[in-house]
Amino acid sequence: MTLASTTEIPERDTAGIMYAVAAYSIWGFYALFFYYLKHVDAFEVIAHRAFWSIPVAGAVMLWLGRTQDLKRVMRSPRLLAVLCLSTFMVTVSWGFFVWGVGQGRALEVALGYYINPLLNVAVGYAILRERMTPLQFAAIVLAVIAVAWQTWSLGVFPWLSLLLGSAFCAYGYIRRTVDVGPVQGFFVESLILSAISVGIIWWLAQSGPLAFGEDLPTSVLLIVSGLMTALPLMLFATAARRISFTLLGLLQYIAPSLHFITAVFILHEPLRIEQLITFALIWTALALYTMSSLRQARLA
Repeated sequence: MTLASTTEIPERDTAGIMYAVAAYSIWGFYALFFYYLKHVDAFEVIAHRAFWSIPVAGAVMLWLGRTQDLKRVMRSPRLLAVLCLSTFMVTVSWGFFVWGVGQGRALEVALGYYINPLLNVAVGYAILRERMTPLQFAAIVLAVIAVAWQTWSLGVFPWLSLLLGSAFCAYGYIRRTVDVGPVQGFFVESLILSAISVGIIWWLAQSGPLAFGEDLPTSVLLIVSGLMTALPLMLFATAARRISFTLLGLLQYIAPSLHFITAVFILHEPLRIEQLITFALIWTALALYTMSSLRQARLA
């Protein structure tokens, strides 16, 4: 076996990995970005993220010349129903992420996205029939122990972390399996959510002034949130169709690591010893998972 045959990666896989790394790197700066919008109601942030995502996704579709694909989606009740479900999952992820950062719970957010890769392994094994190695099984057991430890030591079930990890796991699974292009799918998701966002904006306007238009920095950040939302999601959806669900989970370490660094060293959230033990257990689980993935890659 030559060196080239052991080190070369098919172009399709290489591109998929690059898309995933780019998406997770952008997501890694979300905690800091949305920290500066903590004075804005989370529902208003979600509404603006959806609304300003539409022109971004639309421009990308025009550039790629894929607008014709929308006709097939719009004419299929089944595809629209599936995309409604994925829209709900990503809305849950968006909403509780923004809320958690604004409430000073960025560490819990980071924990949720550390747990997510292990949930991906479980879904890959249970639904997609991807093989689970003994090390991966041990990693999942450690993650369960970490959740149990934090619940017992702090007396609080880490619902926010598990909700974020589960919602994004479900979103990734749906987008991986639905027969819709990544850009087209996200464009339809944005249209669905924007229709709901009109009602959200109207409801918020009845109860007080909106943040948008109050000052220039806030308005600019809300507009930019569309690009910050659309770009990584389209990159992620593309990557999810090109690489294995397990590898997708492996690369996700990038985002929660940046969240953790932001929470502790930039936002200066307190890190209690009980939380540190939880993270240590999760990091150990991820190390086992990484070892297993690298071993599988060498064998392949």
